[in-house]
Amino acid sequence: MSTDSDAPVETPVETPVETPVETAVETAPPVRRRLPVLGLVVVLLAAAALVLFFTRQATPGDTSPEAGFARDMGVHHAQAVEMSFILRDKTSDQPLRSLAYDIITTQSTQRGIFMGWLQQWGLDQSSSRPAMAWMSGHGHGGAAMTAPAPGTMPGTMPGTMPGMATEEEMNRLRQATGRDAEILFLQLMIRHHQGGVEMAEGLLNLSDRDEVRALAQHIVDGQNAEIRTMKDLLARRGAQPLPAP
Repeated sequence: MSTDSDAPVETPVETPVETPVETAVETAPPVRRRLPVLGLVVVLLAAAALVLFFTRQATPGDTSPEAGFARDMGVHHAQAVEMSFILRDKTSDQPLRSLAYDIITTQSTQRGIFMGWLQQWGLDQSSSRPAMAWMSGHGHGGAAMTAPAPGTMPGTMPGTMPGMATEEEMNRLRQATGRDAEILFLQLMIRHHQGGVEMAEGLLNLSDRDEVRALAQHIVDGQNAEIRTMKDLLARRGAQPLPAP
């Protein structure tokens, strides 16, 4: 005779409960496969952008405005740095010393950038072409000049750069002392900066290369600001800029 305790015990079977997330996944409509098409569009746009970039940013050649600007402005800057060192050692006037220091540091740095560009472009840092030949026919006579062009800065001769001091003027600056040295430096540097602005504006009219245009515009803005400062310093000394040509 069996008892209730001898009956097998049945274990209840649990029915899985679906979560709302699982239910949504199972009932969602199939995703359309758009990713391959979207990826192709992105690749094509990127390729077009690269073609446009390299078309506009082709490496400048030896006779290009960019190469001529880098070489000539490097020489132009070198003289400004030399003039600033001469003046810095002759004056105790703090505003003038600060101006000289700014010109030395800024233009030395920019000159290094110019030389770096030429190296990057696989070009020599100097050329047998006359100075400013890259602007011939674009507001400056360059190699074609037989006489100074109208509007050319004083001290500029055929095949030279606008605003550059002559060797005689540099010797006068080296020999000057005190207030005379300060006045001569300001007069020569104002003219020098005006020539640098002329060169930079010439490049802006001839080049579409982004990094060269950006630095040229920086030169225009920075040197115009320093011209205003130097004119004020010159007026405080009872002197005027050199006469226009």
